[in-house]
Amino acid sequence: MVNLKINGIPVSVPEGSTILDAARIAKVNIPTLCYLKDVQCVGSCRMCLVEATGARGLVAACVYPVSEGMEVKTNTPKVRKSRKTTIELILSTHKKKCLSCVRSTSCELQKLALEYNAEEDRFGTDYKDAAIDDLSPSVVRDNSKCVMCTRCVAACNKQSIGVIGPKKRGYAKVIGSPFDKALAETSCVNCGQCIVSCPVGALYEKSNTATVWEAIENPEKEVIFFTAPSIKATLGEAFGMAPGTNVEGKMVAAIKQLGNVKCFNMDITADLTIMEEANELLHRLMKGGKTPMFTSCCPGWVKFAEHYYPELLPNLSTCKSPQEMFSAVLKSYYCEKYNKDPKNLFIVSVIPCTAKKFEVTRDELGHYTDVALTTRELAKMIKEAGIDFVNIPAAEYDKPFGEASGAGAIFGATGGVMEAALRTAAYKLGGKGAPIEFKEVRGTEGIKEAEYTVGGTVVKVAVAHGLGNARKVIEQIKSGEKDYTFVEVMACPGGCINGGGQPYVSDDIRNNVDLKAVRAKALYDYDKKNKLRCSHDTPAVDMLYKEYFGDPLSHKSHELLHTEYVKRNKY
Repeated sequence: MVNLKINGIPVSVPEGSTILDAARIAKVNIPTLCYLKDVQCVGSCRMCLVEATGARGLVAACVYPVSEGMEVKTNTPKVRKSRKTTIELILSTHKKKCLSCVRSTSCELQKLALEYNAEEDRFGTDYKDAAIDDLSPSVVRDNSKCVMCTRCVAACNKQSIGVIGPKKRGYAKVIGSPFDKALAETSCVNCGQCIVSCPVGALYEKSNTATVWEAIENPEKEVIFFTAPSIKATLGEAFGMAPGTNVEGKMVAAIKQLGNVKCFNMDITADLTIMEEANELLHRLMKGGKTPMFTSCCPGWVKFAEHYYPELLPNLSTCKSPQEMFSAVLKSYYCEKYNKDPKNLFIVSVIPCTAKKFEVTRDELGHYTDVALTTRELAKMIKEAGIDFVNIPAAEYDKPFGEASGAGAIFGATGGVMEAALRTAAYKLGGKGAPIEFKEVRGTEGIKEAEYTVGGTVVKVAVAHGLGNARKVIEQIKSGEKDYTFVEVMACPGGCINGGGQPYVSDDIRNNVDLKAVRAKALYDYDKKNKLRCSHDTPAVDMLYKEYFGDPLSHKSHELLHTEYVKRNKY
């Protein structure tokens, strides 16, 4: 351990720690801009400069190592003046359209400018008025607001995609794609991790809120919302509530107050996905199909496989995602049962994921979903409607798609799809005495492995979240180093609870709170309290099979609930 003082506060930290690490333990706030925990630590923005004994001049706290007896001062006049000047220089090349910016009031640059009384025009205004890249169905890029922190580049590289990076040098430096291609022309997988890493409004999702408002006001349309499993654990953050607060009832009530709309629970088709996927896995094991079988509910992962590992496409489950299953069910079974015209149904999926916006455009999925809204977009609509979200009384989902299992809910966390599938597969193989919880596949480790023997069958599984970890698992499988039966992959670190469409969270929280763990806990607590723990126990799913599909993997289920994948070019 190394002993030092920060602003006179004694603190002990492990050898190799940085001043920023020590400051966190001492409860001293040091501002950062380019630094982001688990994403990047390069010391390039110079916002975290401090005075430290033994150092020549100011040093970057995020990269400068501590030493025995060091004394650090974080708020001297020299330090404050340096930070203020840095902010003012950044503002001189920043397009300051703050009132209409998507990040207004949640912008890290705006926050720092207020805290340090920065003058926005002290050095004039000379921003690069770049063309907005909005060809992607998911991600919009506005380089005139870029502050060159390169957090988006680090996030993209961590995902092992690397379709954006710095170009040119010095004052002419910009963030872009090879050969000036639009993001839509690259092998971007639309995961949106660049968006949640960006501290300003240079990257954001393509908004569909205007289209939804228009549909709600159209008397010829029946608007149906359904919400993904993770939304209940994250939406509250957009209204100042603590991370991991379960707001399911408030969420449903707020959606219903947007207009004459119905609100269903996507956890139902998470359960339906498990019924199809678990049976598909068993069919492959019994009939000698391609293994390991990979999950297919994450559109970012599917697109990654199509670009980078097309030889593995036969290994992917043919199941559609819960989003696409629900839309297909609504425009087939639901319309037939209640004598409705599918053309009059306007289906809105509320998801944590920007890649779902791309998924909606896929021809092979049938275009059943009309619009996919991120958690942020739903929050914006609730605010536009003037709804007091924090104090709104809870409401229940509409029937017939209301009650789902806890297995469907944990889809939102890494390992959740695997555990849900194992519960049903174990029941199929071992009967009522089969285990309910498979805690070995839980947690925030990048790669998790487990081996189970159920009903005499040995099942070896792996869970990877973050595409960098997925690539490691795939390479180990290809080399013969690893041999699995079933593999779950989620494109986003932590799974859907940390998706690219989740609420913006301040750097102070992201750098000090394990959001992945806190949000996931909310889903596992929800599962633990649920009287239904397994997908095969869900009444709505049972109803769908009895009244419409017959059995899992039936001809009708293949027609509506399964799909195929296409090889894509790698750019």
